[in-house]
Amino acid sequence: MEKKVTPAEKREARFRTWSAAEGIQFESPEAETTYKKAIERFRDVALLEKIPDRVPVLALGTFFETALHGVTANEAMYDVDKMIDAHVRFLKDYRPDYGGMAPLIGWGKVFEILDYKQYKWPGHNLPKDSVYQYVEGEYMMADEYDALIDDPTDFWLRTYMPRAFGALEPLKMLSPFTDMWEMVLVTVQMIPFGIPPVQGALKALIDAGNEAMAWIEKVGAFDMRQKTMGFPGMFGGATKAPFDMVADTLRGTRAIMIDMYRQPDKVEKAVERLTPLCIKQAVRGAAASGIPTCFIPLHKGADGFMSDAQFRRFYWPTLKAVIVGLAEEGIVAVPFCEGSYNTRIEYLKELPKASSFWLFDRTDMVKVKQAIGDKIGIGGNVPAGLLLTGTPESVKAYCKGLIDTVGKGGGYMMSWGTSMDEGKADTMHAMIDFTKEYGVYK
Repeated sequence: MEKKVTPAEKREARFRTWSAAEGIQFESPEAETTYKKAIERFRDVALLEKIPDRVPVLALGTFFETALHGVTANEAMYDVDKMIDAHVRFLKDYRPDYGGMAPLIGWGKVFEILDYKQYKWPGHNLPKDSVYQYVEGEYMMADEYDALIDDPTDFWLRTYMPRAFGALEPLKMLSPFTDMWEMVLVTVQMIPFGIPPVQGALKALIDAGNEAMAWIEKVGAFDMRQKTMGFPGMFGGATKAPFDMVADTLRGTRAIMIDMYRQPDKVEKAVERLTPLCIKQAVRGAAASGIPTCFIPLHKGADGFMSDAQFRRFYWPTLKAVIVGLAEEGIVAVPFCEGSYNTRIEYLKELPKASSFWLFDRTDMVKVKQAIGDKIGIGGNVPAGLLLTGTPESVKAYCKGLIDTVGKGGGYMMSWGTSMDEGKADTMHAMIDFTKEYGVYK
């Protein structure tokens, strides 16, 4: 009988692949050492098997690397060479432990071709030096929960995408693909594809695909370059909390708040239906990248968005299921807790040891450390406001406090608590350089 591979064995195999760095031609022996040491530090703080040599440093953001090097947000989205050059310069100048996340910025031309309506971006309904702005709206109506629950893929294709992308509105004219069975219906099912508006939507997808391919060739080359420089990527895959998938992407904040009162059972069933899809998305990303982690930005679960009773019913069960499901596949979930999670700390005690690594924004880190520090690694909490308006001395003092308290005994990574869109050179240098100098374990 074939022996079943355990989650721990799967995780170990994924970490070995990540650290092996197969196919990477490092610039120097020092770069290879730097690369593998960074992975070892993450392993130490996330799996809590031993104390690392020092506190690792993560610089997480969207536009801050480009802003620091004189590239506007619009240029970052429309001139991939300028964007990449700024990211390379940032790594050389600041030298955090982990590489940048250039793909987060996206490609403005793709959004234009598809007439993306769910966001405004620099140079498109916003000033060129601005950053993204989300357009709240109901991209799923209150009476459409059953359609989502019945077939999420069909709902995305024929309902959500036509509403979120103007160029894809004709896709609502398609019939469900499951109507195509045997010879008698194939010809009939092809009729919508002969309608000019549908053909226009397909042409938009092709054009967007061509732009995306040209973009990823350069972004992919940058990803390899930062590895050769000694900076591993930090996130292998990405997914969302199932509740946020419904609340952010489909219903919008106001509508989901009403739904929790008017049709709570539908909300519950919808997030449960999306849970396995969220897990599969993350697994695909981790497998493709070779990095055994998954980034999960958390939004509506923060303090103030919903009551504890609502969090316990609607948010936590499926988020926990995603984290545990990823752990069973050998993948470390990295929830990114934007805002405050002070009222949610007790829930984290329910998670298996080393199943996840949590990055916090405004949460009380001492309380988090006391609650879960023996089983879950944590990071973050350097305030964005301090980095943007403070002095190097004040930043160093704050970082010292974190290292002396939550960094004690390992299990902590230095980082700020939000996705930065701008930065100040002296304070960012202070955070990174001070942590490397002071955050050494004797």
